[in-house]
Amino acid sequence: MSPTLHIVLHQPEIPQNTGNISRTCVAISAKLWLVRPLGFELTDKRLRRAGLDYWKHLDWEVVDQWETLQARIPEFRPWLFSKSAPQLFTSVCYEPGDALVFGSETTGLPRSLLAAAPARTVRIPAGPHVRSLNLSNAVAVAAYEALRQWNYPGTSER
Repeated sequence: MSPTLHIVLHQPEIPQNTGNISRTCVAISAKLWLVRPLGFELTDKRLRRAGLDYWKHLDWEVVDQWETLQARIPEFRPWLFSKSAPQLFTSVCYEPGDALVFGSETTGLPRSLLAAAPARTVRIPAGPHVRSLNLSNAVAVAAYEALRQWNYPGTSER
């Protein structure tokens, strides 16, 4: 069965963020993709601790390069998150099977990826005094927006 949502971390650097994101992926049945190089070892205790005992339930995969990721996801439809994107993440329509793509904590996504798909770049708004949101927070905000749009069980108002 294909995952409803793909969460892609392009060259993540901080193990605790990836661990927290893994927990979010388990909560929403999303597949987590990690694109190398990683700023940590997959055996890092901080990574495992942040994901607690959820790792055994996580659907995840590591790929060596962007092109491999594109080949591995059928009908690859990425939404590229960038603080410089012109359109808000809430102004687009997410579809089941989409990939939400986030860059590293310090540099974001490479400009070449953003330039290759300008219509699929989105941003999460933040005030002028904040450089960016924490990666694990950004992933959670974006993922739950997609689920909200789909009236995913447990996300609709009662």
